[in-house]
Amino acid sequence: MTETRDDNVTWLTQEAYDRLKSELDHLSGPGRIEIADKIEAAREEGDLRENGGYHAAKEEQGKIEARIAQLQQILEHAKVGTPDRAEGVVGPGMTVTIRFENDDEEVTFLLASREESGSPIDVYSPKSPLGSAINGKKIGEKATYTLPNGRSSSVEILDAVPYVGG
Repeated sequence: MTETRDDNVTWLTQEAYDRLKSELDHLSGPGRIEIADKIEAAREEGDLRENGGYHAAKEEQGKIEARIAQLQQILEHAKVGTPDRAEGVVGPGMTVTIRFENDDEEVTFLLASREESGSPIDVYSPKSPLGSAINGKKIGEKATYTLPNGRSSSVEILDAVPYVGG
């Protein structure tokens, strides 16, 4: 359910770990074989300079290798479980409710890894500008962060409870 980095540890639920491990196993085994076969078939078509299938297969191969490296990095530093969480303190694995300054609307989301995208509520990364600003804050505290346009925005922490799934 969550990802946080404490001394290079990435926290993942067992479900997320298993899903990522399965994807890595597929890409580094059958996935590599499939793309190699595509490249070979396209190579046999002749002139490589004008062979769109060959270039597309090579590009796909690069994407597969990049994803394999990303998955290896995540899983190498993964720890299954959840970090220590204190109710009322914002941190990865917490369902957080905030209110933007000068706005009555409340927003509730899970502060967690994008690898937990199967969550039924919105997921904000702890590394995002908002996630970084609110991490460690307590209910009632305010945090200011920089928007992509360079302006600042402030939020008030209304609630922070451990995520229980949905």
